[in-house]
Amino acid sequence: MALRFYNTLTQQTEDFQPLHDNVVRMYTCGPTVYNYVHIGNLRAFTFQDILRRVLRARGYTLDHVMNITDVEDKIIRDAAAAHKSIFEFTEVYTKAFLEDCATLRLQRPERLVKATEHIHDMGLAVEKLTQKGFTYVSDGSVYFRIASFPGYGKLSHNDFSGIRAGARVDVDEYDKDDARDFVLWKAQKEGEPAWDEPCGKGRPGWHIECSVMAMKYLGETLDIHTGGVDLTFPHHENEIAQSEALTGKPFVRFWLHSEHLSVDGQKMSKSLGNFYTLRDLVAKGFSPESVRYLLVSVPYRKKLNFTFDGLKAAATSIDRLRNYKLRLETGKFGEGSNPAIADRAAAAVTAFEDSLDDDLNTAEALAAMFEYVRDTNAAMDSGEFLSGNRDAALEFLTRFDCIFDVLTPSARANEGLSDTEIESLIGERAAAKKSRSFARADEIRAQLAAQGVILEDTKEGVRWKRQ
Repeated sequence: MALRFYNTLTQQTEDFQPLHDNVVRMYTCGPTVYNYVHIGNLRAFTFQDILRRVLRARGYTLDHVMNITDVEDKIIRDAAAAHKSIFEFTEVYTKAFLEDCATLRLQRPERLVKATEHIHDMGLAVEKLTQKGFTYVSDGSVYFRIASFPGYGKLSHNDFSGIRAGARVDVDEYDKDDARDFVLWKAQKEGEPAWDEPCGKGRPGWHIECSVMAMKYLGETLDIHTGGVDLTFPHHENEIAQSEALTGKPFVRFWLHSEHLSVDGQKMSKSLGNFYTLRDLVAKGFSPESVRYLLVSVPYRKKLNFTFDGLKAAATSIDRLRNYKLRLETGKFGEGSNPAIADRAAAAVTAFEDSLDDDLNTAEALAAMFEYVRDTNAAMDSGEFLSGNRDAALEFLTRFDCIFDVLTPSARANEGLSDTEIESLIGERAAAKKSRSFARADEIRAQLAAQGVILEDTKEGVRWKRQ
């Protein structure tokens, strides 16, 4: 099956190929760094990580740009309240975002670009749009006249034919059914940071930032642009208008948008007490890989209902996979290879890959893996799984983890006892059991469990794993 994505622009699932050679030019709307990112934000970024990994697994080279929005309405407001410059204020949250991404095992894009490092480029773009007749000035700010761009609305598929001419907005975010001329360059207000550009002394609007940084590094036409579904309008609609007005060329070939995350069926909000960051969840004792698993367990275009029961189920699923891997690595199997089991492995891999090729259907990919685990566990129990079938099973797990990346316990779980110390305690426990010192044996088991090491007594001996 060819790699296929649902394209918001065409409202169809289409075969994907890069425009040039084997390089995928991709842009991701990154965070606005005025606070810690929450799990709703991280759902979008984790989807983009799965997308990256699938593209690379299919042999593509990536040129992936993610922006860091470090000048914007909320940043200016909150930095002033904290009596800090926007640079001091945003540095804290930029660092925290990158730490959270690393904790969640998100691959870093090839380029991370800050808005404040591209202000001059934005000023030049605004000037060019003015020269082309797409703008007007009001109260010192420069606005994009959306009536001058006939294709406005083609991404959100809204009919804006009845828009009121001259209605304008200078805030970065506004109602999703409210089409108004948007600000490209904001005139300086007292106490706000400003830059001197030919279009005036002020700062860029949010929308122009992404267009300029995307095209600076990726060219006039991108292969893929990603973001949350909430960005479709107005942000991405405005990106298309100003970008295509600048170049006269299609801005993006494939638009991929991830759906919302709710918590216990409700919109996440601080007022409801259901607002969580990754740091909150880790502090509650949940592993980052459990959070990652839950965030990708539902296909990106479907709404995800986050619950703590779901997070516990994710941890259980990961444990099942880790136990299976441990059984493969340490189990004793008969000699030879069972052709039926070999065929089952090949079919499972095909089902797994086809699911990912079908618009990143992660739920079906996970189902393919767990059906295979169930079938081969049963084959091990019955003696049908032979030593020659082990490599294919381990290779499938490796292929799986190249995408999902949940099998290796987080570094924090590896702190404490070394492997040698664990093996020594297991040996001491075995000796205690042999001498019928069962209290000491139980004490050692409890000691190991407190360090996150779980023992499993099997016919072949003791197996252990880290939680």
